[in-house]
Formats: sequence, C-alpha cells, structure tokens
Amino acid sequence: MATLTLPRYTRAELVFSGKSFAAAMLAMYLASRAGLPRPFWALMTTYIVAHPLAGAVRSKALFRFGGTLVGSMAALLLVPALVNAPELLSLALACWVALCLYVSLLDRTPRAYLFMLAGYTAALIGFPAVTTPELMFDTAIARVEEIGLGILCASVVHSIVLPASLAPSVLGLMDRTLADARRWLGDLLDPLRTAPILPGSADSKLTADRRRLAADITQLRLLSTHVPFDTTHLRWTAGAIRAMQDRVAALTPMLSAVEDRLRALQDASGQLPADVAALLTQAARWLEQQQTAGAASDDPRAGRQAMTPAIEDFCAAAQARAEPGRPGSEWQLALRIGLAQRLAELVDNWWSCGQLRRDIDSGLSGAAVPLRRTAELGNRVLHRDRGMALLSALAVVIAVGLCCLFWIVTAWPMGYVAAMMAAIFSCFFAAMDDPVPAMHGFLKWTLWSIPLSALYVLILLPLVQDFGMLVLVCAPLFLVLGLYIARPATFGIAMPLFFGVAGTLSMHDTANADLTSFLNFMVAEAIGVVVAARVARLMRSVGAAWSARRIQRATWRELGHMAEAGRPHDPSYAVRMLDRIGLLAPRIAQAGGTVEGVVAHDALRDLRVGTDIAALQRARGVLPAEPLDALMRQLHRFFIDRAEGGAPGVPPAALPCLDRLLAELLRARPVPAGERRRALAALVGLRRNLFPDAPADWAPAPSLQGVAP
Repeated sequence: MATLTLPRYTRAELVFSGKSFAAAMLAMYLASRAGLPRPFWALMTTYIVAHPLAGAVRSKALFRFGGTLVGSMAALLLVPALVNAPELLSLALACWVALCLYVSLLDRTPRAYLFMLAGYTAALIGFPAVTTPELMFDTAIARVEEIGLGILCASVVHSIVLPASLAPSVLGLMDRTLADARRWLGDLLDPLRTAPILPGSADSKLTADRRRLAADITQLRLLSTHVPFDTTHLRWTAGAIRAMQDRVAALTPMLSAVEDRLRALQDASGQLPADVAALLTQAARWLEQQQTAGAASDDPRAGRQAMTPAIEDFCAAAQARAEPGRPGSEWQLALRIGLAQRLAELVDNWWSCGQLRRDIDSGLSGAAVPLRRTAELGNRVLHRDRGMALLSALAVVIAVGLCCLFWIVTAWPMGYVAAMMAAIFSCFFAAMDDPVPAMHGFLKWTLWSIPLSALYVLILLPLVQDFGMLVLVCAPLFLVLGLYIARPATFGIAMPLFFGVAGTLSMHDTANADLTSFLNFMVAEAIGVVVAARVARLMRSVGAAWSARRIQRATWRELGHMAEAGRPHDPSYAVRMLDRIGLLAPRIAQAGGTVEGVVAHDALRDLRVGTDIAALQRARGVLPAEPLDALMRQLHRFFIDRAEGGAPGVPPAALPCLDRLLAELLRARPVPAGERRRALAALVGLRRNLFPDAPADWAPAPSLQGVAP
C-alpha cells in the first residue's frame, strides 16, 4: 500500500519563507497605519525583492526603488500633458516602456532591473490614472510610498534576521573557477601527458572544463554585482573581487595559446622537444610550490619573478640553436619564443590571482585590501545585441499599442489592465530567445491562481476586522508559497501563483469588491498576457541555433573592428568574448549539440585572435608600418565579410605580411624582449590560428634579410 510522504524543506527554505512573510506583514501593518490606499502593493513588493541572500535583497531593493521613482516621474510628466489625446498618450507610454527595456537588455547586469522597472512602473501608474488625471500626483506618490515601504521592510528583515551572506556563493564560485583554470594549467604543464586533446573533441573532460570556465567567469561577474550590498565584510572586498575577475578572464586566452603552441611543437616532431618539456617541468614545480606553500610572501621574487630566469634561458638557448638556413628553423624559434612569452604572462597572472584570493580572505576578517592590486584590466562591458534589444522594444510598443487600441475602441473600464499586463510581461521575458513558452507557463499558473484570488478578494478579506485576523488569513497561503519561491526548481510555479493572488489584491478595494469587477480584471489580465505572447511570437521569437549564429557573427564583426587601422586597443574584448562563449554553450546544447556555421571550439580560437590583434595594435611603435597596416587591412576585410555571410577563407595575402613581420623580429639580437617579444608572440598566434596548415619553412622577403633591431 502506498504511503503518504510529506514534502521536506530545508532550514534555509523555512527561514526564507518566515522572513518574507514577516516582512510582508510588517509592510501591511505600516501601510495600513499610514493610511495608504493600496497596502497590498507593499506586501507584493516585499516578495518581489525577496531573495535567499541578504546582499541580493538590498541590491534589488535599491534598483527597484530607483526604477519606481523614475517610472513615477515619467508617468507624472506624460499623463497630465497628454490625457486629452488618448492615442498619443498610449504611444508615449508604450515608447517609454520600450526605451527602458532597450537600455535594460543592453546592460545585462542586475542593474538592468532598475531600467526595466522604470519602464513598466510608468504603465502601472499611468494607465489606471487616465480616467482620473486630477488624482495623478496623489496616485504616483501613493505608489512610491507603498513600494518604498515594502522595499524598506524587506531590506530590514532580510538584513537583520538571520541574514544569509553572499560570501559562500561568491567565494565558492570563485574557487571553482580557479580550480577549473588550475586543472587546465596542470594538464598543460604535465610533460608526460599524451598528445594534447584536440579542441573539437566533444567528449573530452578538458573541453567541458574550458566551457565551464567561461560560464563560471560570466556567472561570477553577474553575481558579484551584489557584493557591495552584502551584510558582511565581503562588501569591503568588492575591488579585489573585480580585479580577480579580470585576472581570471585574462588567464583563458593565455591557457588556450600555450596549449596551441605546445600542439604545434609536438606536431612538428611527434613529441614534445626536450627543452620544452624541461621548461614545463620547471613551471609545474613552480605551480606546485605556489599551491603547497600558499605563496604567503608578497615579494614578487618569490612569486611572479621566480620563473623569469628559466624563461629567459629557454629563449636564449632556442635562439643560439637556431639555424637560419635550415627549413623550418626560424618557425621553430618563433614558436618557442611565443610559447615562452605566453607562459610568462600565464605565470604572472596566476601569481596575481593567488595574491588577490588571499587579499579577499584577509578582507573577510576586516583587514584592508591593498589598493595596488585592485586595478581593473578593462571596463567589463559584456556582449550586447542591439538588434534583438531593439526588436524586443518594438514588440513592447506594438503589444501595448494593440491593447490600448482595444481599450479605446471598446471603452472597456478594465482595458487599462490589459495594457499594463502587456507591458509587464513583454519586459519580464524579453531576455529569452523565445519568451512565448515562459509567458504561456506564467499565464497558466496565474489562471490557476484565480480560485485562490476569488477566495481572498470575495470571501475572506471582506470578513477581516483587525490586523491579527489578517495575519491568520494570509499566513497559510503566503508561508507555503514562500517555501517554493525559495526553490529554483519550483520558482516558476510559485511566483505566478503569488503574482496572481497578490496582484489581484493590490488592484482591488477589498471592501467594495464584487464578482463582476473581479472577473473583468482577470479577463483583462489574460488578454494582456495573450497579446504580449502573440506579438512576441510574430516579432522576436528565435531559436537557439539562430541566436548562436548571431553571437558568432558579433564576434567576427568585433574582430574586424579591432583590426581597423588606427583603432585604439579595447581591453574589455576578452571579457566580452568569454561572455559570448558562456552564451554559446547552452544554445548549442539546446540546438542538439551542433549548429550550422558555429563550431564550439572556434570560440577559443577567436578569443586568441582578438588578443593577438590587440597586442599588435599596441606594438605599432616597434613594428614596420607597411606590412602591419597591410595585415590589418586584410584581417579587417576578412572578418567584416565573414560577419556578413561571405569570406570563405582567410585572404592569402595576409600570410606574407605575417612572415615579413616575423622575420623582422626574429633577426633581433639579443632575444627580443618587452614589447617586441609580445608582438612576436601575437604574430605566431595569428599565423597558427589563421593559417594552421601553412608551411613552416617560409622564405622571408630578401629586403628584410639582415635587418637589425
């Protein structure tokens, strides 16, 4: 006989539900005592900003209040001025929502919540006030007060009562990211390994580690946005965490480049040359010392400079053994110097990561983080799809416009609800490739909330005589929903149910509610969601494969712009490229593992190419202008054409330019150092990535023979 098993909840879920309900009741009590017209707005706000982590609650609270304030001001400016022209007012509010959504989609950080909320808050306040514009100011002030009160109560309760710090999540993700990078590095430094794993081997564990590393870097960057709002000492380490993100992001192209150079050296002779294996052994020993001893000293001589003599000796020995007249000798020398440069950069960045990680641990105990190590490497602008953002904004305008047109034509008193819902739902799911399934799912569970909403609006709340009875009436439903809102697996069900009930309560005067107004509200709500879903289906629903190809084309377009003559170096490229790798991986998996025109491992190659182009742009002062400009023109044309659907192959004319520049640097005596060595490493990388099958025994132009450095 089957036995009945009760659901089990974790302590964190029980605490979250209890704190959320306590914050909601506190907000309801204060709003009622203050005489605010819609206290349930405050209740709903407490749950909307609620989060298991206290820092995320405070972050969302700040962004929500800012968005509410901006949206209210927009409504105050638009409604009184255009209330006598309903068509123009509808267009103005729709365009405001679209503008805010556009900015929100371009931001792609938790801060985007502010812009999105500023958009649909204007719709929430503006559309209901159309019939009573004389009360517009009072309505806007009341909404700001109710929402602000809910935000304040949620922030106070979640920050004071058993606050859950961001530290375990942020530090755990950071350590996992470092572990993935160290696993990759350890594999590269193992001289006894078999042939390097091919980058396209989908079943390789290392390939999965690489993809996870890119995804972890982007996830860490997004999660750490909440760090300044944390309730512990973690907030004082925000600068070190940002610097750590930049350093780890810089590790990825270095690791990929070292792997590629090792593969090239191994392919030339069937095994790693003895001098290369010896250098890797020294680097592996250094890495082990850093791991076991913890590199407790801040002395660079004990850290980043410990490998410098070995790398310099390796380069000098390689150049001494070079035989200029022997075919392939100069290319082998170039590979070794390029490997040494990337390995030196890798060692330096890994040591810096270790120092920053220890700084963060010190900051958690209240110690000051050294400012010298918190310098940022880039402005950390993530991938932006302006085309899809613009399309999503246009969909909002059309969806809201259609609902407003229906409202105007029919003169339906509840028509404003449909326009509000169209604005809200068009914004909620705009970041998805295909938002329609999520909209339908949200609508389904919202409709399931109708019986609960009717029970509260029509039966229970009209019987409530005091606040104590209100708490008893609300507790069963909201405490249970809070348990499931805390679970990521059930959030998509619990939140629509809560939204349906709380949204209905916030829009009704429960003292005068009747069945007719309730049904009108629910029908209008469903119409708004359906219109938003239909417009999204027609205008902006795309598949995962389509999005993957679009992301790939964005990469090629940016590479083309980076190669444009005279363009300044953009240090944020690596961050953006890693973000794209993190965006590509789930879309390729969703598309069945393969996408026509998109090869997963090519993303790492594009990352290396971008890094090399940026290095050459920085090294213009030490390279001959004519072949460098010719090379950049060829690369610019190739990547731009490729982004536009052309360019079947790299222009052959780029190879002689690469070889001329390599010949110039290889004839330097002594071994090229500083900017010249970094330029040589970049040229080797471009030749390997763009012309992997090019012959190793190139013949440099006679005019370059014997050129002095």
